[in-house]
Amino acid sequence: MQRDSHYDESQIQVLEGLEAVRRRPGMYIGSTDERGLHHLVYEIVDNAIDEALAGFCDNIEVTLNKDGSVTVQDNGRGFPVGIHPKMGRPAVEVCLTVLHAGGKFGGEGYKVSGGLHGVGASVVNGLSSHLLVNVYQDGRIYQQEYERGKILYDLKVVGETDRTGTTIRFWPDVKTGEDPEPGIFETGNFDFDTLKTRFREMAFLNAGIRIVLTDDRPETPVVREFHYKGGIVSFVEYLNRHKTPLFAPPVYISGVKNGSTVEVALQWNDSFNESVFSFANNIHTPEGGTHLAGFRNALTRVINDYARKTNMLKASDANLTGDDVREGLTAIVSVKLVEPQFEGQTKTKLGNSEIRPLVDSMVSEKLAAYLEENPGSARAVLDKCLSAARAREAARKARDLTRRKTALESAALPGKLADCSERDPAKCEIFIVEGDSAGGSAKQGRDRHFQAILPLRGKILNVEKTRIDRALSNAEIKAMITAFGAGFGAEFDPSKLRYHRIVCMTDADVDGNHIRILLLTFFYRFMPRLIEDGYVYAAQPPLYKVTRGKQEQYVYSDSQLQKLLDEMGRDAKPEIQRYKGLGEMSYQQLWDTTMNPETRSMYRADELFTLLMGDQVEPRREFIEQNAKLVADLDI
Repeated sequence: MQRDSHYDESQIQVLEGLEAVRRRPGMYIGSTDERGLHHLVYEIVDNAIDEALAGFCDNIEVTLNKDGSVTVQDNGRGFPVGIHPKMGRPAVEVCLTVLHAGGKFGGEGYKVSGGLHGVGASVVNGLSSHLLVNVYQDGRIYQQEYERGKILYDLKVVGETDRTGTTIRFWPDVKTGEDPEPGIFETGNFDFDTLKTRFREMAFLNAGIRIVLTDDRPETPVVREFHYKGGIVSFVEYLNRHKTPLFAPPVYISGVKNGSTVEVALQWNDSFNESVFSFANNIHTPEGGTHLAGFRNALTRVINDYARKTNMLKASDANLTGDDVREGLTAIVSVKLVEPQFEGQTKTKLGNSEIRPLVDSMVSEKLAAYLEENPGSARAVLDKCLSAARAREAARKARDLTRRKTALESAALPGKLADCSERDPAKCEIFIVEGDSAGGSAKQGRDRHFQAILPLRGKILNVEKTRIDRALSNAEIKAMITAFGAGFGAEFDPSKLRYHRIVCMTDADVDGNHIRILLLTFFYRFMPRLIEDGYVYAAQPPLYKVTRGKQEQYVYSDSQLQKLLDEMGRDAKPEIQRYKGLGEMSYQQLWDTTMNPETRSMYRADELFTLLMGDQVEPRREFIEQNAKLVADLDI
């Protein structure tokens, strides 16, 4: 093996100051797209929240400025301005220019903190083209400015004040192509709604803190204020605002031990979905962790113990499962601890082993006491849990009836399914069609070799509002599960899928859109892999047929119609046929416009979900604006 004989000490590179942050920004903020951009704001606000947790701050103001900068102002103690004994520079300068410098590394600066383990302020400075800091302390206003993390001038006094706190204004270093520096971020466009959601969450998690978000970019500034004295109890009430709680107010549990604080708020409602969110030091932990495990264990054990004690569960009955007791539960589990250990770079799971028994014991003791002291609420919760258990057993039986049959058992396929002759799933497609008349046209017009037709009668159940056992007993849902052949839920196996293109073919009107959304909701809840792997499509049938002389053209929207009429000239007077439904088309027209792979237009459902749930804001906003009129017609 050839060796590099020139490898010596001169090739060991040392990155000074904040060069490491600029060279590898993804290591510190995850990405340089819109998500990383917003992370800068969170880091500065997290510093102010840390001041609040220490008891020195209760007001935080965030402003999106017209010039692309962001201002974060708090009324805490302000960055220390004295000379750091080791560095020989003002402490505020050290915090903003030296990685791993701050009040979060031992000592008595902060007992509890979130953020990037103390590197947040310096990382924001390093990734900003410009940053201005003002510290209000001891009756004076101190100021310093930086350019891409480098000091422009020494800390100086620029005025007098009677307040305390810190104001940081930063301009993200955005790639423009005009600046000789390469830039860091792909975009500098802060999304107001993204920040609004985050700050509402932070205000809920820290009772009494006021966070004001102002967007000065529009002609008329937009201001939102978040201030919840009830903390996470208000959070649960907010999440349940469109549901019917089984009791009120929510149960609140809190305690402190060995420097760790545990807060839990929970309330059951009449829905069938679980909404449990966990946080550690104000950081959302979507993958849960030890705090969530402790909560779930205690919840299941306490509910079962109470059910046995009150004889609502007989000796011969099996215990309620975790899913049974969490049906319809909304809960917030928030812990604040001195040394949080997060698993993974993105901090999505808490790993501190000592927090699990702490949460478990607190929830066990106080929830058991609540049930004893509130028998009416306890009875409502137990009825809900027992009903969920019965539904689970019914769902198991229904699941057995809808399992995929082998090719030799094809007689078990739905009777109204017009199957295709091709047996290679990759070449097969199935059209889910509303109504018998449209189904008839589709059956006549299809290519029987590779196209199957499954007509549905009316609107399927809204599975978002329906317990699983009732959904599985619905004839239309059973027909789809059986026809697809791959099972559902945790047992879904894409390798057994009988068709690799599942096409929702509905009328081009409000009812048709509604049915398509109900179908997508069913796929999303029962077979999410169908959407994730790109098997689901939506057909686009025409709205109009425009005839002039012997020439026929199909038009798919009102805007396309107006454009075509303008091109034809208003004196041409063509004949315009408006299709009220697929059943109005002849089978030949349906084939030509909607089913023929050579001429049809379809979009994939995963692209729609990416649009609705992805990072790109503008396409999502356009979609909502274009389709908002449908909301009044939906019951979901």
